[in-house]
Amino acid sequence: MRLRLLSAVALLLVATVSWPLGAAGQAAQPAIVSTGFIYEKGPYPQVHASTLVETTSGQLIAAWFGGTEEGDPDVSIWVARLDKGRWSPGVKVADGVQDATKRHPTWNPVLFQPRGGPLMLFYKVGPSPREWWGMVITSSDDGRTWSDPRRLPEGILGPIKNKPVQLADGTIVAGSSTEAVDTDAWRVHVERSTDLGKTWERVPVGDGGFNAIQPDILRHADGRLQLLCRSKEMEVPTSWSSDGGRTWSALAKSSLYAVNSGSDAVTLHDGRHVLVYNYRDRPGGSPENYRPELLTGITNPPTGPRARWPLVVSVSRDGVAWKPALTLEDAPLRHGYAYPAVIQTRDGRIHVTYTFDRRMIKHVVIDPARL
Repeated sequence: MRLRLLSAVALLLVATVSWPLGAAGQAAQPAIVSTGFIYEKGPYPQVHASTLVETTSGQLIAAWFGGTEEGDPDVSIWVARLDKGRWSPGVKVADGVQDATKRHPTWNPVLFQPRGGPLMLFYKVGPSPREWWGMVITSSDDGRTWSDPRRLPEGILGPIKNKPVQLADGTIVAGSSTEAVDTDAWRVHVERSTDLGKTWERVPVGDGGFNAIQPDILRHADGRLQLLCRSKEMEVPTSWSSDGGRTWSALAKSSLYAVNSGSDAVTLHDGRHVLVYNYRDRPGGSPENYRPELLTGITNPPTGPRARWPLVVSVSRDGVAWKPALTLEDAPLRHGYAYPAVIQTRDGRIHVTYTFDRRMIKHVVIDPARL
C-alpha cells in the first residue's frame, strides 16, 4: 500500500522566518540570499540528519529523521516540499515498525534524483548504527506519494549520509560506511549501481590508518572522483578514484580538520568544490570550537569532538587546497549545528540544510558568485 502524503498527518508548522547567524550576523554575509527554518515546531522533541534534493521537475524536497531522541523507536523519516517559497508541512513517510510488537528507530535519510528513474529516498532501520540495515522508497510524483519500503541487499547499506553522484554512463556511486559491533572500528566503502539501484556492487576503500565514515563525493573535470570523510581522528581524510569508482586509493591526510561530525560537499557547475562542515583548527592551534569564553550561559556544554560549531563553508578549485569562504553559524548552542546537506540547483543557487540545536532544520540559500 502506497504511503500518501495526507494533510491529516501534516503536523508540522511552516516557517520562513529568519534567525541570527551567531556572532557573524547575516548582514556581514553578503553571499547569503535567504535563511529560515523548514518548520518551527513538530510533533516530536528532536530532529536530525536532513537531506535535500531538486527533482527532475525542479521541485525542492527535504527530509530528516524526527522523534523523541535519536535512537528511540519512535524516530521516523519526515519529508517537506518547497512550494512558492514556503515549506509545506512535514509528513511522515517511513518508520521502523517491524510487527505488532517490535519497532526500531530510523536513521540518516538520503534523497537522490537519478536521471531516467524515480526519486529515491534511502534510509536506515535498526537498533543502532552498528546493527542497522539499508532501506529505500521511491516516488514518481515529486514526493507526494511513495512506494512500499524495500530492504537493500545484504551487505549494502545505501548512501550512509550524503547524496550519491551519477556518472555520464548512468552509474550511481554512493559513499557508505560501517561501524563495527565488536571493535568499534569505522570503515568507509563505496557502493555502485549500473541499473538505477536494482543491483549494487560494494567496493572497499583502504582505511589508511583512519577510523572514518560518512564520505562526501566530489567530481573533478578530468573524470576523477574524490571522497572526503568524517573521522574519529578529527581530520578529513580523502581518497581518489580514476576509474568511475571501481577502485579507490587508501584514505590519506588532507589539508582539512573538523570535529567528529558529519559534513557534506558538492561540485559546482563552474568546477569549484564546496564543503560544509564543523571547522576546527589544525592540531596545536586554538580551535574556535573549544574556546571557553564561548560557552557562557550553557549548562553542560559540548566539548572536544562533540563541539559542533562553528559551521563553515569552504571552497576549493582542486579538492586539495581549501579556503574558508562563509560562516553559517558561530554562536554556541547545546547541540550545535550539525549534519549539513548541500546541493546546487539548476538556477545556480546553493542550498544548505542542517540540524539547528536538534530542535529544527535550518535552510540557507547561497549565491555562489559571492563566495
